[in-house]
Amino acid sequence: MMLRINGLTKRYESPGGVVQALHGVSLSVSRGEFVAVQGPSGSGKTTLLFTAGGLLRPDEGTVRAGEVEPYLLNPEKRARWRARTVGFVFQQYHLAPYLNVEENILAASLAAPSEDAPVRARRLMDRFRLRERARHLPAQLSSGERQRVALARALLNSPSLLLADEPTGNLDSDNAGVLLDYLADFAANGGAVLLVTHDDRVARRADRTLRLSAGQLENHPAPTPADQSPD
Repeated sequence: MMLRINGLTKRYESPGGVVQALHGVSLSVSRGEFVAVQGPSGSGKTTLLFTAGGLLRPDEGTVRAGEVEPYLLNPEKRARWRARTVGFVFQQYHLAPYLNVEENILAASLAAPSEDAPVRARRLMDRFRLRERARHLPAQLSSGERQRVALARALLNSPSLLLADEPTGNLDSDNAGVLLDYLADFAANGGAVLLVTHDDRVARRADRTLRLSAGQLENHPAPTPADQSPD
């Protein structure tokens, strides 16, 4: 099992009081599996993804990726683990506007340095048809090209888990299909993909779809404390 989440609960303080973003969410993603979590805006999808990727500590519950529980690591070790294990793909790309395509891809190596990072970056640019755009800034790229740069950056460190947050939200249907093909290919080659989306068409590309509503997975009731052991 690549990713196992058990009894995940996350609360936020707001001017109107406490917001329960997640309540007792449990799910798993195996190696070679592409799982989609579908739900409307505000259902807790992005919170789920951030907690799964070691970016947002839950109030309750456990996250395990392979043999590692990231929230048992100190912040420095957790950052190194995240850089080498998890690739993130976001709707808004999060590319540095002052870096060109190759530099944006190589930015992923800052937290996980390696001598062959430039070689791997060039291979990814070839794979995603970006080599001719290597010196272009994000503002000079189409939406589809920007998302391919973001995906190449996510793959630079050869992660075993890809987490995708509404990655097709700014893409037309053709570019969305290309991106989903890449995610499916990553899973088919032994990776694990967890994608969150509100779009039925995107969710249908996954091997399995779960539905999140008001911070809970439908047909997956919140566990009792006795059920919240990691195994």
